[in-house]
Amino acid sequence: MLPDTTSLVDIHSHLVPGVDDGARDVASTLESVERMVFSRIRRIVTTPHIQASLTHEPLRLEERLSEVTEAFDKAAAAVHSSFPEVEFRRGHEVMMDVPEADFSDPRIRMAGTVFVLVEWPRLQIPPGSPRVIREIRDQGYRPVVAHPERYQGFSRDPSIVRRWRDAGGYIQVNYGSFAGRYGTEAQDAAFGILEGGDADYLASDFHGHSRLRIYRKEAWAVIEERGGQWILEALCRSNPSRLIEGQEPLPVPPLPASGHLERLRTKMRRTARRLGGG
Repeated sequence: MLPDTTSLVDIHSHLVPGVDDGARDVASTLESVERMVFSRIRRIVTTPHIQASLTHEPLRLEERLSEVTEAFDKAAAAVHSSFPEVEFRRGHEVMMDVPEADFSDPRIRMAGTVFVLVEWPRLQIPPGSPRVIREIRDQGYRPVVAHPERYQGFSRDPSIVRRWRDAGGYIQVNYGSFAGRYGTEAQDAAFGILEGGDADYLASDFHGHSRLRIYRKEAWAVIEERGGQWILEALCRSNPSRLIEGQEPLPVPPLPASGHLERLRTKMRRTARRLGGG
C-alpha cells in the first residue's frame, strides 16, 4: 500500500511496548495509535530510547536492538491488523551520553534513513554540542535534535539552535511545549524557535500512557491563531514525510512574532481552553 501523503506525520514517540518508559504492552500501543489516528496522524516513526555509548559495545548493542526489534515487530503486526491505513515505522531516540555514536546499524536510524534523532543527557546542553552535530553530519548522517526547548538553561542562550543548524543539524519541537506541558519557559522557548524560523519538525514525544495527552490539537490551535497554518503544514506533514523518504527538510518561514499583550492574551485563551477541557 502506498503511503498516505495527505495525513499528518509523527517522528518522535515511544510506542514500542515494554522497552522503555513508553507503552507498556501491545494494547497500550494500539490505544496510542488509535488516539493518533483520531488526531489525523497516520504515518508514525516511533523512537525508543537508546544510549550512544551502547553503540560502541557490539554485543550489548545487538542484545538491545534485538529486544526492540522483537517488540516492534509484534506491535507493528497488531497495528497493521487494527489500523491498515497507518504506516508504522521505527527508529531510536539516541541519548548522546558520549560525544560519538556509531549509527551504522539502520535499526538505530529513523525509518532506516540517514536521519538520526538525538537528545542531550539529563536535559542539559553539553559543551561543544555543535561540534557533536558536525561530526554526525560528517559521517554522512542527518542529526535531528529533539525538543531543544526543554533543555535547562536554553532560554539563556537560545542562539544555540542556530549554531546546531549551522553545524548541519535539524530541529524537532514538541507539541506539548506550546500548550504549557513543560512549563512557561519551555513554552516561550518553543514559540521563540518558531519565530526565528529554526524549527524543521513538530512531533508528539508521546509516551503511550492513557493518562498522557498528545497535544497535537492544542498546539495547532495556538499556532493557527498566530497565522501559522502553512508553517504547520510544513512541520507536521511535508518535512516529516520527506524525512521518511530520506530527503532533507524544506525551509520553514518564521512564525509572525506577537507583542507582549497578544502573547498574554494567547496564554489566557490557552488556559481557558484547558480548563474547559478543549
